[in-house]
Amino acid sequence: MANLVEADALVILTDQKGLYTADPRKDPAAQFVHVAQAGNPALEAMAGGAGSSLGRGGMITKILAAKRAAGSGASTVIAWGREPDALLRLSQGESIGTLLVAPTQKTQARKQWMVDHLQMRGSVSVDAGAVQKLRSGGSSLLPIGMTAVDGDFSRGDVIAIRSEDGVEVARGLANYASAEARLLCRKPSNTFEKLLGYMAEPEMVHRDNLVLSR
Repeated sequence: MANLVEADALVILTDQKGLYTADPRKDPAAQFVHVAQAGNPALEAMAGGAGSSLGRGGMITKILAAKRAAGSGASTVIAWGREPDALLRLSQGESIGTLLVAPTQKTQARKQWMVDHLQMRGSVSVDAGAVQKLRSGGSSLLPIGMTAVDGDFSRGDVIAIRSEDGVEVARGLANYASAEARLLCRKPSNTFEKLLGYMAEPEMVHRDNLVLSR
């Protein structure tokens, strides 16, 4: 869910104060972990390993959840569920429980996710001017530079952006579905509301949600 809503952080409230180097109920020498990097294999080993008998519950499931959340750039806090006003205090920046820091920022994580997409639902073709602006100007993709739309995709899907000779120039998150995009080809933003009955964004793909292909 944290990944779907592009959350900045995941907070897991549990029956422990946070993460320890060992089970504090069995090992009196267990030390509290205040900060660590999400996805560090040592954390999984510390909690018993994903393949161990502890894998069905306990701290290992929380460590694996933090690892997955880190994939979209969200850090995770594991804290005691009975800590007074825990969520309010965390939102104010107070250090409570264990913080598992995502190794990459949200924008970097999202762009890497787009690069790693093996299958895309569709693509848009753009003219030479749009190609130039994308490659050298760090620009968003505007529908006025689009010449054709292929495939059947929805808003939020990863799509390819291709030159008119079929070479992939970039890929990114579509702000409009394919049926809408076909109506917007070669159109300026001031006509969107008349064509669609509404206007979401002036861009087909915003530069923050766009990554250039190599």
